[in-house]
Amino acid sequence: MVKKQHSNKKLILLDLIFYVALPYIIWNFGREPFGHYVAMLISTIPGIIYTIYRFILDKQFNITGLFILGSLALGTTVDLLSGSAEQMIWNGIYLSLFYSFLYFVSLVIKRPFSLYFAVDFVYLQGYERKDSRALFYQKGIFKWFQFIQVIFIIRGLFMAGLTVFLLNNFGIDGYGEMLIYKQISGWIFSGLIMGMFFYINIPVQKFFAKQQKQLQDKKI
Repeated sequence: MVKKQHSNKKLILLDLIFYVALPYIIWNFGREPFGHYVAMLISTIPGIIYTIYRFILDKQFNITGLFILGSLALGTTVDLLSGSAEQMIWNGIYLSLFYSFLYFVSLVIKRPFSLYFAVDFVYLQGYERKDSRALFYQKGIFKWFQFIQVIFIIRGLFMAGLTVFLLNNFGIDGYGEMLIYKQISGWIFSGLIMGMFFYINIPVQKFFAKQQKQLQDKKI
């Protein structure tokens, strides 16, 4: 338990360094000699390197990993094609709305990304994907993955709205402040999502208890 808490604190510290501190420093010291757009592009490099490092470290060679790398590749491509600092921010907003739409479609067709992320996670714990997928689609369990998917959608819409608000109030020069506010908001949503993922263990245990009771009743 102590080791896990230490690991979580370390991850939070690394998130702060690579997603906030380094980009903030690069932005503040780089925008004058390089200009807003180039400084903004360079400020994304620490986060890209750190994301790839986490990808390899967590062994996410699955749907989750492909989603992370795909998002990273798409985001980097959009940034490089933006042409200006302000357009880069607006393209980030459009990208956030695109992901919200993608999450909404997967919600409607009942193929929530949250479920497949959970399948990948429990696979790393030694459970077969086929078995866990069948379990997660059971009545009383599946709805929680749909709820998490709704949070994904709300997060995307909120982050897009927050960026528009910050851009209108701080302008391009307030990019450093945007990084801080968005990171804090991201942590809040991540905490909510992780809490819901952990809560799913309760309906899962209830499902197994119900099955066990049915087996015992049949024996009687």
